Amino acid sequence: MPDIVVMFFLLGLLSGLVKSDLTIPKAAYDVLSLLLMLTIGLKGGMALHGNVGWHLLIEMGAVTLLGIAIPLILFPLLLKVVRLSLADSASFTAHYGSVSAGTFAVAFAYAESQQLTIGGQVTIYLVLLELPAILIGLLLFRHFSRESGGSGTTTALIHEALTNRGVILLVGGVVIGWMYGPLEGAMVTDLYMTAFKGVLALFLLEMGLVAADALSKVRLDKIRVIIFAMVAPSLLGLAGLFTGKMLGLPDGSVLILASLTASASYIAAPVAVRTAIPKADIGLAMLASLGITFPFNVLIGIPLYHSWLI
Repeated sequence: MPDIVVMFFLLGLLSGLVKSDLTIPKAAYDVLSLLLMLTIGLKGGMALHGNVGWHLLIEMGAVTLLGIAIPLILFPLLLKVVRLSLADSASFTAHYGSVSAGTFAVAFAYAESQQLTIGGQVTIYLVLLELPAILIGLLLFRHFSRESGGSGTTTALIHEALTNRGVILLVGGVVIGWMYGPLEGAMVTDLYMTAFKGVLALFLLEMGLVAADALSKVRLDKIRVIIFAMVAPSLLGLAGLFTGKMLGLPDGSVLILASLTASASYIAAPVAVRTAIPKADIGLAMLASLGITFPFNVLIGIPLYHSWLI
């Protein structure tokens, strides 16, 4: 049986595909996403409480290098093999080099349900993988395009990437959890920890509805993009799994790193790309990342990556 939270995603997906009038109010979705990010950060911070050492620098450096290598490899493949335009190649590089917080949450819940050991620093992987990919995607476009047509300086893009609400809540949660730990912070953190799976279930219900809407726009003339969105997760997941194994991480951390590298952004990357590369087809990137790759990872990918560890 799949994890119960996955069933909520399937419920939302099915509801969207049959054109049900089921909807999640935007305000409710915003609250759910905020709670999810903060809880993930707190979980990571509490696991780090009393366990911070110099060995973490090597691990964080390796994850950062992975976050730089993936978009640099993806860009020429998207341009030459998938045959996207320069703008869309840069856009897909930013989306697929970056990561999905929703996939992270599902992988985290799955690892916990399988009683796998998870290092507290996995939350920081989100930031280390997201920021380089978005910046590299946008910088590649500027380098190869005579007229980028975008707006904003590199400094402004870095500022926006570092100060978006997801990063603030994740990093803030890690710092607070690390400072107070599971005992001192129990009066506040216990509420978030207990509600984590319930919040995730409702979040995935909405994601199912959104994925169904994206899937309804699939067209056969985009077959190369569809194939890429289905094949890329497993190949990128292998990169994360190999890196985690090389670093000697516990199985839970390896699974989460593999799930992250296999994922694609559908929140931070679209915002940055829409501003910096106005010629890019954001709808096409969202179709691939949210309509195909996200469901693949939630329904098939995460259990598949786990099986590679056994």
